[in-house]
Amino acid sequence: MAEVAPQIIDILKKNMREPPKSISPDTPINELGIESLDLAVIVFDIEDTFGIEIPYNANEEVEDFMTVGSIATKVEELIAKSQKAA
Repeated sequence: MAEVAPQIIDILKKNMREPPKSISPDTPINELGIESLDLAVIVFDIEDTFGIEIPYNANEEVEDFMTVGSIATKVEELIAKSQKAA
């Protein structure tokens, strides 16, 4: 997560209308005030940046997307899965 988390934080800050000054891996996503359109852009940016596809059923896996760190962990899992498939 050491490499992925800072990139996720950069993506969040880049795509939020009013990003907080400090975002850490422990920051809960629901406290960031991300608007739904911004969230869609963030998801696309994460997919493009890491060459992965976030599953459409991600909203059913809520625990994987509770904090910035949990998103980074999920992205790492998806990267590993895509590398194995390649």
